[in-house]
Amino acid sequence: MAELSPLRRRMIEDMTVRNLSPATQRSYVHAVAKFSRYFGRSPDRLGLEDVRAFQVHLVATGISWPALNQTVCALRFFYGVTLGYGDLPERIPYAREPRKLPVVLSADEVVRFLEAVPSLKSRTALTTAYAAGLRASEAVSLKVGDIDGGRMVIRVEHGKGGKDRYVMLSAQLLGILRTYWRLARPGHWLFPGRDGSRSMDVQVLHSACRSACAAVGLAKRGTIRNFVLGGVIVRKKEPPHGPTQRASYP
Repeated sequence: MAELSPLRRRMIEDMTVRNLSPATQRSYVHAVAKFSRYFGRSPDRLGLEDVRAFQVHLVATGISWPALNQTVCALRFFYGVTLGYGDLPERIPYAREPRKLPVVLSADEVVRFLEAVPSLKSRTALTTAYAAGLRASEAVSLKVGDIDGGRMVIRVEHGKGGKDRYVMLSAQLLGILRTYWRLARPGHWLFPGRDGSRSMDVQVLHSACRSACAAVGLAKRGTIRNFVLGGVIVRKKEPPHGPTQRASYP
């Protein structure tokens, strides 16, 4: 394995002490390395005009707006934190993503979609994501103890931004989860992986989603995001933060 350069090591240390997630760290390092390779020079020898030229290049390649803004975040961090270049990061603009209305599945489409998922575990995980408005990664990371049937809430740990939160647990979803628990008898993880020591891989859920959508003719519309949005519409309010105790589950 190639030895890390002092500059890259410093950037990784800067991200680590600020508790950036491993995924964010990998993304930032990759973006700065790509920036450096484009000019064939060390990034600490490149300036604002180089950043602008790189952004123009990325737009010309058809990069997605979220990916472009992820690169902006990485460069802002690199120049502002690792290099300590004062107000330079504020002069690196974010891209304004065109707003589009999301495609939301109808209630009938949701029923057909779930019926097409053969695996009890995947079907229940997707149902939970839909009913509670969770991201796929949040659904598969749930623990049995996160389901509070007494207070009718679900604890979501390390969600977006690394923050914990509580979401509403409907009586119907609680009934579905209790049935699942009696049949599957999960241990620590509500949706465990094959050996039970880890949670279910989120890619398994994405694969189940794609297969079910293809089976019922929703291939163009059936992303987990679109599927979950239908649940978010009816989940208008989250409970107050900070339940101090969780009832036993189920």
